[in-house]
Amino acid sequence: MKITKVDVYMLDAGVQRASRRPIIARIHTDEGIYGDGEAGIALGTGAPAAFGMVEDLARLIIGLDPMNTEFIFHRLLKSSFWGMGGGPIVFAGISALDIALMDIKGKALGVPVYQLLGGKCRDEMRCYASQLQFGWVDKLGPYGKTEDYVSIVEYALSQGYDCVKIDFTQFDREGKRMSTTAAEGILSRPFIDMVDERMGAIRDNCGWDFDIIVENHCRTDAISGTMIGELCDKYKVMAYEEPAMPLNPDMHKVIREKIKTPIATGERVFGTWGFYNFFKQDAVQLIQPDICNCGGLTEGKKICDMAAVFDATVQAHCAGSPISTAAALHLEAAIPNFCIHEHHYRSTQPALTVLCKYDYQPKNGKYTVPELPGLGQEMSQYAMDTALRHVCVDEFWRGL
Repeated sequence: MKITKVDVYMLDAGVQRASRRPIIARIHTDEGIYGDGEAGIALGTGAPAAFGMVEDLARLIIGLDPMNTEFIFHRLLKSSFWGMGGGPIVFAGISALDIALMDIKGKALGVPVYQLLGGKCRDEMRCYASQLQFGWVDKLGPYGKTEDYVSIVEYALSQGYDCVKIDFTQFDREGKRMSTTAAEGILSRPFIDMVDERMGAIRDNCGWDFDIIVENHCRTDAISGTMIGELCDKYKVMAYEEPAMPLNPDMHKVIREKIKTPIATGERVFGTWGFYNFFKQDAVQLIQPDICNCGGLTEGKKICDMAAVFDATVQAHCAGSPISTAAALHLEAAIPNFCIHEHHYRSTQPALTVLCKYDYQPKNGKYTVPELPGLGQEMSQYAMDTALRHVCVDEFWRGL
């Protein structure tokens, strides 16, 4: 089997377009089997760069055997020149192609991708309702009032979830987005009181028999992150996510040494090399690699295996299209150190679910892994017809 061409799409997420532009690679073969993969730069800035990176990297694999996923991963890493320096764009491009290749391999062998990763460790996966400061399903935020935080948690719990994730630092009491500087350094008394009030009200009104993950989106630093971390200890938080910038694992270690709540990070850490620096300092206890930007399923599995050596558990970061969800579920099903799955608020919205053929949603806070050959997920015809950009690559380039 040989790779004949690669289609690259920038999908239109409709009402989410301003913050979501999923980049999808579809790899075609001479046997008619194709596979889909996603570059994990769907949110924020960078989607056009990821589109261009996938287009460039695709030239390195034309004519190759798609079954040789390990060889192709290292070719992309080294022949691209920039892959060996790491970074989100190049690793997202590599990830998209790797996931699509694993999709092809699974289809060719007639097995789900999780079988290629070692088989199932579990039949279902606990998941949490993520980013409730934005709302949940049909109840739309953003939220500022303390009672609104209580209400949206109650709503998620009523749907069978026993864990939620919230960023308490993102919106002020009026629901307006706060500047990043407001969450840096020594926090003002009104700021820390606002966070304390929100967390306390949720515990007082919703109880203590469910888990909370507190998310800071790297808005805080070692000083402010420690101050909020002390509140995490107070309210028995399950994990404390991105309390400092991931470019410096030392600062995560500083926070870790001052609080008891486990530290979570990883969506902006790339490759085994990036995670190693966190592991060797015991700076993270719950890793959150994005399968669509950490190096794909090939590298993602290695990251999870390395985490096990350092007694770290795993929750894949999921904030892209349903293809990213499928890739995460296959990996999480196949690893022994799985912790919990992220079900993002955005993933409940029709603007994203319409972009793929199947709409996999959890039931009573539990996910099952797709059982179809390959990923068990692919772009919908609607997604391709309405794509913002599309290019087809069918010429080989030897690389550097």
